[in-house]
Amino acid sequence: MTAIKESSTIQQNKKYALDLCPVTYVMEKIGGFWKPIILYHLSNGDKRYSELKRAIPAVTEKMLIQHLKQLENDGLVIRTAKPVVPPHVTYELSEAGKGLIPVIHSMAEWAFKDMEGKYDEKCSNVTM
Repeated sequence: MTAIKESSTIQQNKKYALDLCPVTYVMEKIGGFWKPIILYHLSNGDKRYSELKRAIPAVTEKMLIQHLKQLENDGLVIRTAKPVVPPHVTYELSEAGKGLIPVIHSMAEWAFKDMEGKYDEKCSNVTM
């Protein structure tokens, strides 16, 4: 990965925003397309890498590995590797990650309600 220039304007703005805005702090941890999806799947219990890949087939291996490492570095996911051949690695939510379960489930609940409304709107336009 490319080194981050800490003195850049965007990095200075991020530090300033992180201090002032709790939403910015959360988005810095779970922002992006795949992280909330990974957290959602881990909210049901620990999973092996292959189980996550199967549950999220659209994610590339590179992106899944990258985001799992970021979530681990941010203290939201715990990676446990057993010293066996082949390697047996599981991922689970840390206590901080478990604290996000209500947020992730609220997002899912909102999505179901919003999709239902969109589906109803689309169906009302169809004539039979």
